[in-house]
Amino acid sequence: MSTEIVPPHGVMEGKGAYNRHAMVPAGGGVLALPHLEKAVRSIELDTGDQAIIVVDYGSSQGKNSLVPMQTAIKGLRQRVGSTRPIFVFHVDQPSNDFNTLFGVLDGDPDTYVLNDPNLFPAAIGRSFYQSVLPPASVHLGWSSYAAVWLSRIPTVIPGHFIAARSTGAVREEFERQAAKDWEAFLSLRARELRRGGRLVVVLPALAEDGSSGIQNLMDEANAVLEEMVADGSIASAERARMVLGSYPRRKRELLTPFAPDGRFHDLNIEEIEISELPDPAWAEYEREGNKQTLAMRQALFFRAIFMPSLASALDRVRSGDAEALRFFGDRLEVGLKRRLARQPKAMHSLVQTLVLARRA
Repeated sequence: MSTEIVPPHGVMEGKGAYNRHAMVPAGGGVLALPHLEKAVRSIELDTGDQAIIVVDYGSSQGKNSLVPMQTAIKGLRQRVGSTRPIFVFHVDQPSNDFNTLFGVLDGDPDTYVLNDPNLFPAAIGRSFYQSVLPPASVHLGWSSYAAVWLSRIPTVIPGHFIAARSTGAVREEFERQAAKDWEAFLSLRARELRRGGRLVVVLPALAEDGSSGIQNLMDEANAVLEEMVADGSIASAERARMVLGSYPRRKRELLTPFAPDGRFHDLNIEEIEISELPDPAWAEYEREGNKQTLAMRQALFFRAIFMPSLASALDRVRSGDAEALRFFGDRLEVGLKRRLARQPKAMHSLVQTLVLARRA
């Protein structure tokens, strides 16, 4: 059973919820900043006055993009001075909360827009599984945690909603879709990059045993959904349709398109690194011992990032009932907090960063 490429209510919860609670993607992006700085120094730039194009592929609501864009712009200004125009394009699905994104760009203390009259931010409402800018126009691309999302969900998953808990033919369907989407993402970005340009991609990684660091959270959420079926909050048919299009990859899956010579569509791998990403909420719990606070932070993280995709399987949500969406999110959050507080567990994870260069 296939679903829409873009769920009716988007991937992330709106009204700034992703900005407030996406602590794992934020931390992963910070770990990749040294690679971004090096990529900026390596871009081939001419000496003219043509605008420099920077693209944030998968911006969501903007908060997690601010520091990376600050880093990129600072490095570019050191190279080209203050007068050369720089365009920053934030790309996400049409259903993304762009109102919040523009509010962040305008008023967040960390905004990169202030005090640079030759800096021009913009947004593009289109999936990055399509072309989003003209060929050979992009100097620098940045994508943090966004390419973990598939372009479509290939099939339902019996008994769960994440691909990591699937087996057999179902797992093979997800593996094929993930491989196809990764190649599509890379080929589209290779087409858009200028020769000598750089693309930095940050993604959650899987350990060799297949663990992701958040599997306990996913299993507890799955148990809450079963409780919701039992108490009549959702129908069993709706529960059966719930699938997340998030697919973390192993390092070898990311490298497959580049075999055997490290090249794919004129993209070369310059760097690939896997780093440990500690759970900041767990560090706070170890200091203060507050189970309820830890459970709340983990539950809100799940709600902000994953809840809308699950809710898109509900009949009333599909018909545009905003109250049904809120009820589902509230009920799921309450159940998650209760279960997570029983036996606290950390969400330590791995993050992998790739720096890709288009051959000059």
